[in-house]
Amino acid sequence: MAEQYFKRSAAALLVGAGVLTLSACGDGYDPDPVDEVVVTNPAPTGLITFAPDGELSADVTWTDYGVPYVKAENLESLGFGVGYAFARDNICILADQIIKFNSQRAMYFGPDQVPGSGDSGNILNDFGYLALGIRDNAEQGFEQISERAQALITGYAAGYNKYLADTGVDNIAPECAGQPWVQPITPIDMMTYAQGVALLPGAANFTGPLFLAVPPSQSAGATNKETGEALDLAPLAELYAEVPDTNPTESGSNGWAIGSDLSASGQGMLIANPHFPHTGNQRFWQFGIEIPGEMKVVGGSLSGMPGIVNIGFNENVAWTHTFSTASRFTIHRLTLDSNDATGTTYMLDGEPVAMTKQQHSIEVATGPGTFMTLQRSSYHSEFGPIIVIPNGLPWGTDPVTGQQVAYALHDANLPNYELFDHWLGMNLADSIESYKQTFVDYTGTVFNNAMAVDKDGNAFFTDGSSVPNIVPEALAAWSQNQLYQGLSQQAGLFIFPGDESLYLPQGTVPFAQAPQLERSDFVQNSNDSYWLTNPAAPITGVSPLWGPVGNQQSFRSRMGQKMLAQGGSVDGKFTREDLVDRLIGNRAWLVEEVLADLVTHCEAQGSTPVMTASGASVDISASCAALAQFDGRMNLNSIGAMLFREFATEFRRNPQWQVAYDPSQPVTTPNTLLANDVVLSQLATAQERIQNAGLAVDATLGEVQFVERSLPNGQPSGQKLPWGGANNIEGGFNVFNSNMGNDGTVLPRHTYPLLPGSVLSEAAGGYHITYGSSWMFAMEFTPEGPVANGLLSYSQASDSSSDHYLDQTLLYSSEPQLRPLHFSNDDVAAVAEEQVTLTGESVR
Repeated sequence: MAEQYFKRSAAALLVGAGVLTLSACGDGYDPDPVDEVVVTNPAPTGLITFAPDGELSADVTWTDYGVPYVKAENLESLGFGVGYAFARDNICILADQIIKFNSQRAMYFGPDQVPGSGDSGNILNDFGYLALGIRDNAEQGFEQISERAQALITGYAAGYNKYLADTGVDNIAPECAGQPWVQPITPIDMMTYAQGVALLPGAANFTGPLFLAVPPSQSAGATNKETGEALDLAPLAELYAEVPDTNPTESGSNGWAIGSDLSASGQGMLIANPHFPHTGNQRFWQFGIEIPGEMKVVGGSLSGMPGIVNIGFNENVAWTHTFSTASRFTIHRLTLDSNDATGTTYMLDGEPVAMTKQQHSIEVATGPGTFMTLQRSSYHSEFGPIIVIPNGLPWGTDPVTGQQVAYALHDANLPNYELFDHWLGMNLADSIESYKQTFVDYTGTVFNNAMAVDKDGNAFFTDGSSVPNIVPEALAAWSQNQLYQGLSQQAGLFIFPGDESLYLPQGTVPFAQAPQLERSDFVQNSNDSYWLTNPAAPITGVSPLWGPVGNQQSFRSRMGQKMLAQGGSVDGKFTREDLVDRLIGNRAWLVEEVLADLVTHCEAQGSTPVMTASGASVDISASCAALAQFDGRMNLNSIGAMLFREFATEFRRNPQWQVAYDPSQPVTTPNTLLANDVVLSQLATAQERIQNAGLAVDATLGEVQFVERSLPNGQPSGQKLPWGGANNIEGGFNVFNSNMGNDGTVLPRHTYPLLPGSVLSEAAGGYHITYGSSWMFAMEFTPEGPVANGLLSYSQASDSSSDHYLDQTLLYSSEPQLRPLHFSNDDVAAVAEEQVTLTGESVR
């Protein structure tokens, strides 16, 4: 891949998101705390941060399925062991991300994200992160973070480097073996990476708008330092004309924290079910950590988390998270100063303020061993950097009002220095009270709803996102401003005035004003907003930036809420076995709601043809027969599951309900299929799509849904593993999908084209699963300690030469199932397959 340069000449080169539902402040926003929270955090006193004399030492035990358990005497050595073990499985992913966030993509891979496409994606990436200043923030902020966080980061970098040095770049995973961009890393590289990850749900999606942001009098985005030739913005303005998708990988999840009232044992229980991409920079990785006498945790983390667990459990507390509906950023509309013809001065509180200008340069590969230097400037206001979205957010004349305007991006995570301390605090928590205290002390979970339960069965929810703190007076005025309500609705983003300092965000919304709920029965979330965390106690009265209230629930949320309402097998209370069943039982809400009525309606039609959306006349009796055999689960052997999914795809576009949605009954409405000609047409359209793709309407799901890995060169392996599981479209809980977009890395992978309006692929012969349930587990606390069953569905290693590249994937493919997770040292020892003591020198 080092030779993945581009033959285009410099001259040729130089020529060539999620919508939030807004709710008004008038719906009861109360800036006072949701609950009075008085908690204390009995922090451990014996936790050693840095390794004495810089001598790092960690014991690593690898168990079945390649899961490492790292034991060390201090945080730096713990990070060292985890960094080494992670690199052994996934070095290519982290090496790629270091290049990405250090603005070196174009230097190694040329100008385009898609080679030869003219999209200039790597150029936009590099200049975008320079404009956001994440490397500068890392360099300036490293000394500001705690010693604990510094120790974890420096240890992790040393462990990564040790693996690279011991193995040699030519002998690492074939996906990046021998590549010049795989280099030793520094703590500042890791800090930069963390700052980039914090922006993934926000500013990271605006590299195009950042690049397009040039003053009205200019037309060039960047110039060649040597020749002075300019990069023409016009083609890029067409490519990046729309509001970016701020959740491009469709990150989602389910989380349940079951309290003492709903637990058969009376102790806490948890379901963790993040839905994340199976490839790329958002893969989870499983591991265990221990500092004897201080902390012992088992769980999984996203790539590059330096030695601490994102989703997991210790002896006292278990926690998980889901992607939240909160807005982590705001857009501010600046009024330009009419006396400045350059358009780089804006009015704030009636006074002109000059934008600041920053110069940036990057190296761009133009061929094997040849480069050019591109230069450009970014412009910044007190609200943040200036952006341009051609179809909506201009820099210059507003086409609606005629005013001279510009738009600035404020991201609450720019910077965020609290990431590591917040997660470490969770890892150390010994009760719900100390877990809650981490949210008082830090805002480091970035973009997540958080659910946790302790061994005593106290369940807790909060949306821990970094939300810009727009003061109540500003929110109240904004909610009554027709211009800004219209702009926000049109863009699908929160757009605020930028001509008054009243609208300058005051840091992040403090925990006392965040959505939160503590219960002894349950708290849950399936990516709908916070408000129905528990339908018996709706949460209201918080800033609209947290997400909507009163909104119709997704089919997946309805499925989770239904299963919770139905309860468990012991007098309505749940056992761990019940939770495993709910997690991988492959139920789907829409199936349970309409299948019986749909079959009855279909059979009544007989062989009389039905018109499809394309105008074809179709006999749907074959579909009726297939649906009559459908067992209602999205299992491997389920006949008719594909047909129902394609019907659900059409139904979602035009729902047919007898009972409409009623905000006063959000968990029971809408309901009951409206048996009419529209429904029959939807079924006929589904049948037509399937048959035109050369597939049988009565195929089992296992015949058409599969996981297929890529070869190191990005070609399909040809090994298609049958895959059970549902989809959001039919209201599944155990969700899998076909995500054919960019996975955040430049590592090659194959994709199949999808049929219009569907995730079905004719070329693939079905559903190519690349996204969904990833690091999932169901656990309970017992008198003997935590007990859990779980799975990392895509396995530990992205290294295709690893023994643990497919092992858990094969296990799930054979029959959707979980495996025992190991917590106690005795259990770990019983399944140990390899043990080493790693030693090294600190990189401080």
